[in-house]
Amino acid sequence: MKLLSSVIAFAALAAPAFAAGHAATGDAAAGEDAFNRQCASCHIAADADGNVLAGRNGRSGPNLYGIAGGTPGSGDFRYGASLVAYGETGAVWTEENFVAYVMDPTGYLREALDDSRARAKMAYRVRSEEDAVNLYAYLAQFGDM
Repeated sequence: MKLLSSVIAFAALAAPAFAAGHAATGDAAAGEDAFNRQCASCHIAADADGNVLAGRNGRSGPNLYGIAGGTPGSGDFRYGASLVAYGETGAVWTEENFVAYVMDPTGYLREALDDSRARAKMAYRVRSEEDAVNLYAYLAQFGDM
């Protein structure tokens, strides 16, 4: 009984550490559906060998492979200056900031950078927080974590 109490206590204390990383709380299967409906026309998730793991031929937005835990505005894409500046603050994509960003890209960058002139190149907004959380869970599967 004492061992069980210790294990439960450890799990409770360790949970925030795991949540702060790349852990996703959403439903990846629902995220796949949301990705195909809302993101695939602009984005893909393709590994370093060029294997497309998610999406179709969307290339107007960046490759989302490895986004979970990745640095915003980094990689082989011409990102907007505000997203690059956000990444230069040391930020990494977590579920929390990813969800906030995809629901209001420009508003999020303005708040995060404390710059009323900050702008996101991504005009699309995910309208449902549940979809945004599920998208992160789906995309978190693709990358070197």
